[in-house]
Amino acid sequence: MKHLARNELEAGLAHVRASPSDGGLLEMLVRRPRTDEREVLEVGTLDVEAGLVGDKWRNSGRGKDSAEHLDMQLTLMNARVAALVAGSRERWPLAGDQLYVDLDLSHDNLPPGTRLTVGEAVVEVTALPHTGCRKFSARFGADAIRFVNSKQGRRLNLRGINARVVESGIIRVGDIARKSQP
Repeated sequence: MKHLARNELEAGLAHVRASPSDGGLLEMLVRRPRTDEREVLEVGTLDVEAGLVGDKWRNSGRGKDSAEHLDMQLTLMNARVAALVAGSRERWPLAGDQLYVDLDLSHDNLPPGTRLTVGEAVVEVTALPHTGCRKFSARFGADAIRFVNSKQGRRLNLRGINARVVESGIIRVGDIARKSQP
């Protein structure tokens, strides 16, 4: 897979910025049962204690008995950014996120504390920044990691956002993510 150069990534920014500010489509749901394994799901269960049921988050050493790590129970990535950096839809899960939504994830649109209803579940955006790692760089290129972590990329949360489950429930690909009141 050819990695896009910074100028090619920036050329796709207008399309990303056109993401809906509310009512975004859940386009992909991915469970990570073990490190570097991905299961693309049509239906999943979000749980206040387990996060995405069957995902390795709870068993990663971070989630056990530590309330501070609930802030990284789930990660959401803008589907348009995933398409831009990953190319084919089959490569989206390599980003390592669980929910891929066609939604403006920028700090201005979804500041920490914002709640989203997705299917039967409710998640809350947390303040913990979601930044790319060396795996993201290896999979999508050094320019991609610099792009999502640039000043503008951080403001728009191009790498995605962290969230925690506040109301358990079933979610399905095709559900609409809507802002909700706490």
